[in-house]
Amino acid sequence: MGEERGRRLVRWLAVATAAGMFFVVMLGATVTTTGSGEGCGRSWPLCHGQLIPPLSLPALIEYSHRLITGVEGVLMAGLAVGLLRYWRRRREIQVLLPLMVLTLLVQSVLGALAVLAPQSPLVMALHFGVSLTAFASVLLMAAVLLEEGRGERYRSSPPPPGFGMLAWGSVGFTYLVVYLGAYVRHTNASLACLDWPLCQGQLVPGFSGPVGIVFLHRLAALAGTLLLAALAIYAARWRRQRPDLFWGSLVALGLVLAQSASGALLVLSRLSLIASLAHSGIVALLFGSLCYLVLHAVPLPVSRPAEAEALRPAAEATVPAAAGGPER
Repeated sequence: MGEERGRRLVRWLAVATAAGMFFVVMLGATVTTTGSGEGCGRSWPLCHGQLIPPLSLPALIEYSHRLITGVEGVLMAGLAVGLLRYWRRRREIQVLLPLMVLTLLVQSVLGALAVLAPQSPLVMALHFGVSLTAFASVLLMAAVLLEEGRGERYRSSPPPPGFGMLAWGSVGFTYLVVYLGAYVRHTNASLACLDWPLCQGQLVPGFSGPVGIVFLHRLAALAGTLLLAALAIYAARWRRQRPDLFWGSLVALGLVLAQSASGALLVLSRLSLIASLAHSGIVALLFGSLCYLVLHAVPLPVSRPAEAEALRPAAEATVPAAAGGPER
């Protein structure tokens, strides 16, 4: 197999692995929403000690999640082999590949512990966050491979001052909001507030008990929305110099607004499956989009001076006035 053909296959494998990881996240949300976490009893990796699960809906949902996670593990293994063969010197791959493997292992361990030795909600809430990190790592590797020599040219131009720190802060704060949301779900507090945006008809219902947990999550989600709005406004001032950051920020802002709408639907529909899956899927895409912004805020690593000089003219031709200030 020629090298170019091999690289093309690995790129498609990266896309398939990212899509597969998104599917794993959605199946995990289905398990939690339908209460199917104990559908296979206290048996892992088998289901009730059997290779073929009994024909009950909870067992089929839980076992399907396990099977798809196993298939995803095989895809990740194949992707790792391809990355080490063709892109092992890329600095982004050297960081993202170990992160992908580590998060997959941690996710599997947490999933097994949830069945064999149920943990506290504080620990169980980590499971969803680890899954999002695994998804983001695969998504970013797919982006690195697909943008090689094309979309990555923007990264040869410096990002706006302080944008990288703001993007990193957005990722960290969004992770905190996600953890709080997962904690709300695992403490069965999702319907502690039966209305939206108020809680029990009050603007400030207090911070005690299940109502306090939900209210804290809503406050954090509001703060996260304002943070992403600020990120988009700042990126808009530099849209000519770095259109990738501008459009990426707009996508993230649109996703966080959609996430808020799905949260309202989740409450008003009394935790319907569709609303729950929408809530989980949108937040996965939101987290991935923010991680993509962080990737593009990091200067393009180049191993040879000639490579940097080759990329610079393309970036300057595509991004006018790259060294200039923000638009007024």
